[in-house]
Amino acid sequence: MKNRFMKGSLAALVSLLASNAFAAQEVTVYTAFETDILAKYKNAFENENPDVKIKWVRDSTGIMTAKLLAEKNNPRAEVVWGLAGSSMALLKNEGILKPYTPKGADELRANLNDPQSGQAWYGNDAFFNAVCFNEAVAKQLNLPAPQSWEDLTKPIYKGHIAMPNPASSGTGYMQVSAWLQNMGEDQGWNYMKKLDKNIAHYTHSGSKPCVQAGMGEVAIGISMASRGAKLKTQGAPLSVITPEGIGWESEAVGLVKPSEAAQRVVDWSISRAANELYIEMYPVVGHQDVTATVKNFPNVEKNMAKMDFARMGNERAQVLKTWSEKFDAKSEPKS
Repeated sequence: MKNRFMKGSLAALVSLLASNAFAAQEVTVYTAFETDILAKYKNAFENENPDVKIKWVRDSTGIMTAKLLAEKNNPRAEVVWGLAGSSMALLKNEGILKPYTPKGADELRANLNDPQSGQAWYGNDAFFNAVCFNEAVAKQLNLPAPQSWEDLTKPIYKGHIAMPNPASSGTGYMQVSAWLQNMGEDQGWNYMKKLDKNIAHYTHSGSKPCVQAGMGEVAIGISMASRGAKLKTQGAPLSVITPEGIGWESEAVGLVKPSEAAQRVVDWSISRAANELYIEMYPVVGHQDVTATVKNFPNVEKNMAKMDFARMGNERAQVLKTWSEKFDAKSEPKS
């Protein structure tokens, strides 16, 4: 009887220790990935790594970048996965991201990765802006389809355009940066002043302007090309237009707190298996051998802006301060 009691106690102890060990493998991952894809990535990783659990902390790019900077001296994130390359460059410069070479890094497209020595971040995908144009609303309002950025400043579009606030959305910031880098500082700010006259509101989500255009809440949304393609495939009456000088950026992963479990998350995030999930939504992904055609995705490559991501990171604070002083009055309330 005593022997059976000891065996039972030992089994319970082993079970408790195993349970505690398993619980200790939770990894806190900060992300700006769209909410509707987080479960898919989490489940795929955990199916291959059943002893590690991902705890997502998600917000838009601008807010997540600010959060990481604010927590610099007491970091809570262990991994950053799905954040804009310009933000990752800034986090590396601040010492928040730690140099790390994940397994399989040699299989990635180099132009999406940290270009500096002591590499600390690696591209998961490239994401692009577009103009989501609701053809049904436009027909009712007799609005022509815009072909250029300058077209969007015409009086006929007054009150019919939404775009992301660049201070809270990486999608918004990369387009503002593209205008400034490709038009020049003075012309870029002058352009945004003219565009602002036609803006109905600025959103705090990169995908929301396209969602609003798809639902007919606005005729035009400057937004994510991937969201436009997805909504059009689902039946929304959208044209997904890419004017010359469309903003784009790498979305990347990096290590904040080195640990075996955190490194496994980073390793998996650049794996072929992960890239085969990214390609379902993004036409350009980090892995060289993973390619696909995304239905209704526009031909972005011919109209891509020339982007200096280091400059994007370095100028971010000043650009956002200037933008907010000039245009924040039309931003939607933060939820």
